[in-house]
Amino acid sequence: MAMAPTVKVVLGSIAFAVFWVLAVFPAVPFMPIGRTAGSLLGAMLMVIFRVITPDQAYAAIDLPILGLLFGTMVVSVYLERADMFKYLGKLLAWKNQGAKDLLCRICLISAVSSAFFTNDTSCVVLTEFVLKIARQQNLPPHPFLLALASSANIGSSVTPIGNPQNLVIAVQSKISFGKFLFGIFPAMLVGVVVNALLLLCMYWKLLSVQKDVEDAAAELVPEEEVVSHRFSPATLSHLSSLNSQELNNSLDSIASPRVNGHTNHAETLRNRVIVGESEIQKAFDSSRNSNASKEGTNDGSILKREENVTSKRVSSVDEYEDENFTAYDEICYFPKVWRNKLWKICVYLVTIGMLIALLMGLNMSWTAITAALALVVLDFKDARPSLEKVSYSLLIFFCGMFITVDGFNKTGIPSALWDFMEPYSKIDHAAGIAVLALVILVLSNVASNVPTVLLLGGRVAASAAAISPESEQKAWLILAWVSTVAGNLSLLGSAANLIVCEQARGAQHFGFNLSFWSHLKFGVPSTLIVTAIGLMLIRG
Repeated sequence: MAMAPTVKVVLGSIAFAVFWVLAVFPAVPFMPIGRTAGSLLGAMLMVIFRVITPDQAYAAIDLPILGLLFGTMVVSVYLERADMFKYLGKLLAWKNQGAKDLLCRICLISAVSSAFFTNDTSCVVLTEFVLKIARQQNLPPHPFLLALASSANIGSSVTPIGNPQNLVIAVQSKISFGKFLFGIFPAMLVGVVVNALLLLCMYWKLLSVQKDVEDAAAELVPEEEVVSHRFSPATLSHLSSLNSQELNNSLDSIASPRVNGHTNHAETLRNRVIVGESEIQKAFDSSRNSNASKEGTNDGSILKREENVTSKRVSSVDEYEDENFTAYDEICYFPKVWRNKLWKICVYLVTIGMLIALLMGLNMSWTAITAALALVVLDFKDARPSLEKVSYSLLIFFCGMFITVDGFNKTGIPSALWDFMEPYSKIDHAAGIAVLALVILVLSNVASNVPTVLLLGGRVAASAAAISPESEQKAWLILAWVSTVAGNLSLLGSAANLIVCEQARGAQHFGFNLSFWSHLKFGVPSTLIVTAIGLMLIRG
């Protein structure tokens, strides 16, 4: 692509710079409007400056990626309701040997799940959970968030369904799933291990610091809070208190094991007791007023009789509870339990079906949306509460980013860079591979990895095909590996990083700000080292 006119190049660069600054620094003093509004502002400037037309702006929005992200977020909501996070919490916490062991487990689980559920999905699902388990174990969240995001990016490189750019490469190159997997798997496996070692080395002292016992006890999060999730936090209605402490404890002991579905029954019993005591109090007042002229001994006998009436009423309520809770269990409790278990099984089967469909090569976005709608139908209730938990601000951010990046590509700057570097990027020697990797690395962080793949894919393949068919396949795999791992370089390098950042910032009671510079300090050495090692292990 030739360079655009100078005016368009300058204005397009200004619009992209505005987007980049607001995305990196969402609360800058002169315009603290946030990342989502910043991406829309950059997109609007591209249209106002006539770098792209309105029709081109709409066409630049990548609907398959938005559909995939939306579908996976909805599936995540229902997986949370099916207690997937509870099981995941048990897996991470099982025989946990401390902060370093937890960090390694997060790296492994994040990488494996990203390979089959995409890196975006893994980060949407795991971010707040990682925050909770770090707080529960009184650990600093920063290293674990970096482990989650970086391992998700590395793990997603191994399959065509791991991320959007791999999907584009698989479609354009016509490389089979098996060849794609085995071509990158050694690089991915070693990359995850090396990335974990770098995290341990960089944050060894931080992970080794132990706070005072009193401080730790004050900050610890209950186990129930750890295995819950922000999409649908567990809420229990408060039971009415009674004057009789013994009856209160008795009702609590009965209602607690059956908290799901039995709270209303317990409250009904409590209300009946409250009504009984109100009647007793009225009878007591009326009898005391009518007998005010009698002797004190008669008053004492009245009080004694009223106490006997109260004890009889409470005793009858206790008997009523025992009999009716048993009948309730037999009639309603067990069917509800089995219905709940059956629903969970259906959620897991739909999710597995989605994974199988993706492995078969079906359209990623429509597969995710179909799975999401299947879960909505199986739930058989109003889906609005679940759909309201989708991060629509994140979807809007991507819309603005697609338009802004497409406008920047139309200035011709990325294309001019490739035209200059192409003669030095032949993959038949080590120096050429290094130059090609550097070009992909830079463009993936400046223009995003998906546009980089769309821009360079055909040219890289054509240049390698002139050498040999094996070189062409290797070139595609190098493009997939470098463009994916390049996402770890900076906070803007991949959608997974942005998801972790936004999810961590907005987490209820566990909010944490993963800044651009804190990510960059680890991202630069990790990206360069992991990319270099992986390039030596990729085979065509």
